[in-house]
Amino acid sequence: MQRRRFLQSSALASTLLLVPKFLHALDRPETRLAAQLRDAPADKARRLLVVQLSGGNDGLNTIIPYRNDLYYKARPTLALREAEGVLPLSDDLGLHPAMRGLKGLYDQGQLAVLNAVGYPNPDRSHFRSMDIWQTGSGSEQLLTTGWLGRYLDSSCAGCERPYQALEVDDTLSLALKGHLRKGLAVKTPGKFHQLTQSRYLSRLSQEAVPAAVTSELDYLYKTLAETASSADYLYEKSKVHSSTATYPNTDLGRNLKTTAELITSGVESRVYYLALSGFDTHVRQHGQQGRLLGELSDGLAALAADLQKNGEWENTLVMVFSEFGRRVTQNASNGTDHGAANNVFLLSGALRKPGLLNAPASLADLDQGDLRYQVDFRSLYASILSDWLGADDKLVLGPGIERLAGLV
Repeated sequence: MQRRRFLQSSALASTLLLVPKFLHALDRPETRLAAQLRDAPADKARRLLVVQLSGGNDGLNTIIPYRNDLYYKARPTLALREAEGVLPLSDDLGLHPAMRGLKGLYDQGQLAVLNAVGYPNPDRSHFRSMDIWQTGSGSEQLLTTGWLGRYLDSSCAGCERPYQALEVDDTLSLALKGHLRKGLAVKTPGKFHQLTQSRYLSRLSQEAVPAAVTSELDYLYKTLAETASSADYLYEKSKVHSSTATYPNTDLGRNLKTTAELITSGVESRVYYLALSGFDTHVRQHGQQGRLLGELSDGLAALAADLQKNGEWENTLVMVFSEFGRRVTQNASNGTDHGAANNVFLLSGALRKPGLLNAPASLADLDQGDLRYQVDFRSLYASILSDWLGADDKLVLGPGIERLAGLV
């Protein structure tokens, strides 16, 4: 079948042709990046799983300063007290009562908490702040590629395969979009496989892919062929292992189970990306945040147990983040408004430094009512890229970002 005839006939191809962003990988500046690529060390066969808490999780009611009078003064009805079931991590910090699963991992040395993570000149817009976190940029920069997408560009071992980064969702986040390479959005392997089973794509996947991309037509043809091939690969691999572990009957729980099944089936993906939304708690925060944190905690505890049982937990690092925290003082609706610095969780069976990694931000020294950041999130990214994934963090993030030593 001729490629041009295929493109004229296929409804999927026609749809993709109408989306200019889909073709931006042909931009000329990207060819300059290719000369700088390097391979990651062969012995760094580890994977990263990112969980994004969308909406701005209230970190102050997640890692709770339950013996700090300033906390109770700022939140007379919203503060959580030790008697309400706060789960102690130290003499003065504790986890939200709904997070018993994560408390168990903390006690086993498989959870690390990094406090007061943020960036200079914070932005309180959901969209802008999420872009900053997903691109790994400064607040004054506007980048069109994600930090994990640029990791794929940096020639990690096997990253030429589209399934090296998977977002367990129907759409692909900016974080996984690079100059040269992108991840794949896969809700389930079965659903993804079904979407590629048109007779045109079936025939396409059996034909030779163009060795060199010289036009937008060649690029689209190559991308469609690789997508069909990846769908076949993931679908077949997903049959190898079906998890018997019990996960929460929620969207996140199901996505975590899908992730665990892909990992234990031997899928060669280096990055997985998931999201849990609903954290924009301006009104009646107690019930909403408690439900979401319980869902997160139970899901991650199930994932850890599942992967540990199958010998994959020490090769996995989970990072949990939100685009910003909330204001220190509660609002008039028993909620909190957009803030700045927040906590980040790291989970793995191979943490070098579990536990509380640093002191929380001071409640006596605020930045216009917000917690002051102490750790630049890009330093955390640099450590994960270099020390866990074996990548060149300077190539991915640019110069001037100092790594956090000894985390992983």
